Parts: sequence; C-alpha cells; structure tokens
Amino acid sequence: MVISFAVLAIIIPGDIIIKRFSPPQGYERVAASPGSFADYLQKLSLKPIGTHTKTYQGNIAQTDPYTAAVVDLSLGHEDLQQCADAVMRLRGEYLYQQKRYPEIVFNFVNGFKCDYLHYAKGYRYKNNKWVLKATESYSYPTFLNYMNLVFAYASTLSLDKELVKVNAADELQAGDVFIKGGSPGHCFVVMSVAVNQQHQKVFMLAQSFMPAQDIQVLKYESPWFSLDKPANIPYGDLINTRYLKRFSN
Repeated sequence: MVISFAVLAIIIPGDIIIKRFSPPQGYERVAASPGSFADYLQKLSLKPIGTHTKTYQGNIAQTDPYTAAVVDLSLGHEDLQQCADAVMRLRGEYLYQQKRYPEIVFNFVNGFKCDYLHYAKGYRYKNNKWVLKATESYSYPTFLNYMNLVFAYASTLSLDKELVKVNAADELQAGDVFIKGGSPGHCFVVMSVAVNQQHQKVFMLAQSFMPAQDIQVLKYESPWFSLDKPANIPYGDLINTRYLKRFSN
C-alpha cells in the first residue's frame, strides 16, 4: 500500500522577502533606500511556502529543487519569460509602478531601442521600426504586452550590453545582476544583501530559466549565497565578480 502526502502551501499574509528570510547569524541586512530598485525587490510578494516552481506549461520546473521561494508575478502561457526576461520584467515592473515611463527601455539583440512610451502611445514594432497601429493606453495589460514584445526580441546578449560593470565585490548590492551574455547565456538578480562586522557579504538570488518558469528565489544549502563559497546550482559559476553588473540608474 502506497501512502502519498500532499505538500501544503502555507500562507502568510503580507509575505515578502525581508519578512520570510532573516540574514544568517552574525549578519545584518543592508537597508535599501525607500523607493529604490533594491527596496522593490526586497518587498516583492511571495507565493505561499511550499509552492513549487512551475513552467509556463504548468509542469514542475527542473530547477524546483533549488527553490527557496516563488515570486508572486504572472508568467503567461508562452515560452517567453526566461532568464534575462525575468530580470527585465522585475526592472520594468519597478519603473512602471513608479510611473517612470520614459525610463522603461530595453534593447533588442539587433540593437533596436524598444521603449515603453512608444508602445503605450499605440506604436507597434514592425520591420525594425515603430508603426502606429493602436490607441494610446498606459494600462497594466498593455504594459505586459510590451514586456512580452521585449522578451521575444531581447536576451542575455542584449541585456549584458545594457548593464554597467561592478568592479569590486564590496560594491555588490541588491538589484545587481550576475550575467553572461550568450546563446543561451544566463543571469541571476541579487534580491537582498547582508553584511557582517568583517564587511563580508552574503546575498539572495532569483532567476527564471528555460523553458520559461516562475521567478524563483534560489537556495543551495541555504538561500544566502557568497562569492567565497561555490554554489552547485546550474550556472553557479556565474556567481563571480567577473560577471557582476547593474542598471545604470
């Protein structure tokens, strides 16, 4: 006789990263400036404890064993929101919520500058240029359609070129990105940082993957990673200052 047990999802009202995950003993979380990208990431809503990371098709993702938490953001039903796309989605969501519309700009691999303002004003991408086809709308569904367009034509190759280099490990902060552009390439976004009295830092990471999956907060032994300790996760070799970059503003 085989007895199976369902994994219960535990719901904590108002559950966010800085509420669910305390820094390791001896470390203190680095406070984020109110309204900053780091502040936004640390206050992202999480799905209930026990939630599996799933693909856009609804299957449990191959990366699920590395799940510390699942970010409560929509995924869609197409194979679009992969690794670089998840980083761009988080950045786009942050700027959209603050109504900083002119700053929502991502480049395609071919170099085309895809800015949200054109899309919101009704322009659509065709043959490497904008063509006016729709009525003006700044609604959230329109924003998500814009992001799907970005996902379709941008990648780690283009995002890597947009970000600026972080030159030293002690400069690492929430919102930074470990990225290697390629086909496929990969990237992680730093969600939260903690530091001890010796000025050593640990940090939390999130990612999407191929095929497109939920944005997952990662764990390897713990949800806190270090530049001094290898992480045996897919693309763990990118957790290195050599690949550390950030958005310019």
